[in-house]
Amino acid sequence: MKLYDGGRAPNPRRTRIFLAEKGITIPTEQVDLGALQQRSENYTAINPLQRVPALVLDDGTVITESIAICRYFEALRPDPPLFGSGALQIALVEMWNRRAELHLLLPVSNIFRHLHPAMKEMESPQVPEWGEANKPRVLSFLQFLDGELAHRRYVAGDEYTVADITAMIAVDFMRVSKMAVPDNLINLKRWHAVVSARPSAAA
Repeated sequence: MKLYDGGRAPNPRRTRIFLAEKGITIPTEQVDLGALQQRSENYTAINPLQRVPALVLDDGTVITESIAICRYFEALRPDPPLFGSGALQIALVEMWNRRAELHLLLPVSNIFRHLHPAMKEMESPQVPEWGEANKPRVLSFLQFLDGELAHRRYVAGDEYTVADITAMIAVDFMRVSKMAVPDNLINLKRWHAVVSARPSAAA
């Protein structure tokens, strides 16, 4: 199998961190997003949506979408259980991962895609008003998450899960989007320091 990676872009990074937590190493090939290699004929044949990452299995099956790839490896190697174990924990991890995706990673991505000059070629048209409109949404969710983290160590409970990976890459991506976590969100900052200190965070 081979993983088509995309450098520091959030979703490829999410997959790499997940694999590092699982202790899984697989062959990778870099797709240079800056050079628009994701739009090349060769890569479009792998993923017609021209997004990374993409996992190509030995039989030629292609799995795209970072969480789908993570779920595939979770099933192959259940320990440690990064999607939770038991009905309640699995549901809570799913809930928090979706919240982190929809209310944090997506709006941060919209800010970057619609305001950063480097995205002019990829995001056509850029709508600066939409980028600006997402900033208060990000800050609102961060406040909410800070309140939740006052009661537990990690995003979805007492154990590190894929929800922490998603939330961490979103917070890290804020820097590229020229946003910062407000200083008064001490619980969020404590959590971020903890998850960022894990060896997988450097993947």
